[in-house]
Amino acid sequence: MVTRRPPEAGPPGARRISTPALQLARHVITDTADHQAVGVIHGLAGLGKTFATRTCIAALAARTRAAERIEVATITFPSRPTMRLLADLLLQTLTGTPPARQANRFYLTAALVREMARAPRLIVVDEAQRLPEECIELLRYLHDHDDTRFGLLYVGGNGCWEVLSRQPMLRSRVWRRQTFSPMSRAEVPQVMRSYHRLYAEVDDELLHYVDDKFAHGIWRNWALFSSTAHLLARRARRTSLDIEIVDNAFALHSGTSDAS
Repeated sequence: MVTRRPPEAGPPGARRISTPALQLARHVITDTADHQAVGVIHGLAGLGKTFATRTCIAALAARTRAAERIEVATITFPSRPTMRLLADLLLQTLTGTPPARQANRFYLTAALVREMARAPRLIVVDEAQRLPEECIELLRYLHDHDDTRFGLLYVGGNGCWEVLSRQPMLRSRVWRRQTFSPMSRAEVPQVMRSYHRLYAEVDDELLHYVDDKFAHGIWRNWALFSSTAHLLARRARRTSLDIEIVDNAFALHSGTSDAS
């Protein structure tokens, strides 16, 4: 069976880069989990938030001492869920079983309190910008409850912090917050040479050209470009990026050299 690699995962041989953003995310997630606090990780799409979160969560589960390991539950809600739907899906995620159909949100909230009092854990709410005010308030209530024991990490893309920060009761409780930003232009050459052997001998000018015209410091853009460039280089039996591969890759990405 052939394993298919999605383009956004980058080309075969791509290396995991311990960027400053990834290192900071490790502190944010570890502190939020260990201290049962509230944390927020946010930024524009494609900057590596999901990768960083998954990497750091895996590190929590891999801790050497069993007593230090933390159960993690990650949940994503549809756009603007109701309080009942939020409570229902969260309880299913934590227990693995759906609650009774006739259960109202008050019953579900009480059941969540009991479940969240059972053991320390980290709750990761992905795509947090989708949450309406009443759902944010419900999560705050559960976190503040005297009996519950969990860290609460919100992860979201465009507009996430704007949505969360409108709630003063939540904003005042955020202990760790990280904003993911695009790579600076100066970082690009060194980072990309470390990322894949395709770039190992490429000069700064060509790497800046790709970044200026296509990637704009965004990891997902670089991964997509790299997957295409790697295929083109392999078909041409080349081992390094050159201007011909770059132009052909641009042509394959919507036929433009100024994608975003």
